[in-house]
Amino acid sequence: MFISTIYLERCLTTLDSSLQKLEECQEDTIDYEVYRNAVIKGFELTLETAGKLLRKALKAYGGSPQEVDKIPYIEVFRRAAKHGLVDIDFVERWIAYRLNRNNTAHDYGIGFARETLRLLPNFVIDAKILSQALKDCFGDENA
Repeated sequence: MFISTIYLERCLTTLDSSLQKLEECQEDTIDYEVYRNAVIKGFELTLETAGKLLRKALKAYGGSPQEVDKIPYIEVFRRAAKHGLVDIDFVERWIAYRLNRNNTAHDYGIGFARETLRLLPNFVIDAKILSQALKDCFGDENA
């Protein structure tokens, strides 16, 4: 089974670029708010894309694809650790990312944005680690 990480990597490139642009802005400007919003949406998109790719990867380990599709997001990461795709510390960090993401439905305030921005440097590193792990296990079309 081949799993393409191209879209995940594109999300990460966009997120990295948005973060760089955000760092160049003054906090009390419209540009800062625009890039902050872009970063938060990029975080959400990357998080969802990573979960979908891991769900696809789990299908390679057996079981009904329909049942795998029903597994809750956080459980997808736990099962990925069970199969050696990631380690348990990685899973715990992704649970924190997911819990932060769940807050976006309830709080778009400054406090939420600061918390999300605080998580992003490690999130980007972890998402790159996940992308590489998927390539290592399921192929790399560029190899």
